[in-house]
Amino acid sequence: MSLVSRLSAVLDAHRAPLPVFAHCDLPCGVYDPAQARIEAQSVKAVMEKYNASSDADFKVRATLIKEERCELVKHHLWVLWTDYFKVDHLKAFPNLHDLFWMATKSAGDAKKTNDPVVADRLLSEIDAIAEIFWATKK
Repeated sequence: MSLVSRLSAVLDAHRAPLPVFAHCDLPCGVYDPAQARIEAQSVKAVMEKYNASSDADFKVRATLIKEERCELVKHHLWVLWTDYFKVDHLKAFPNLHDLFWMATKSAGDAKKTNDPVVADRLLSEIDAIAEIFWATKK
């Protein structure tokens, strides 16, 4: 065994495997903008509960939950954008990129506020993406 082979074997034996994350383990083909919409509905509901409460501890918990849900909205949108939609879809729907950009920006904006108007905007943008999604599924 050569020195390089032995060194490589030693390094491999001490290298911890890195976790890998994906939408799923296989290209399953199961995509639905409803996942993003459900999380966005949760964001809006949390905002409303936050605004109705005077309990400081509750408001801290609500903020943490809302921020987690905003990240899940982004995740589900990115999965659709990067895994489902293809170049042909963009050619047929040239505003698709802007819709995703605006929706992910709105999810980020929702992290910074408890104004349900921002959540309504996010839901509207997700609905516009969903309309295109279902048009491509025909």
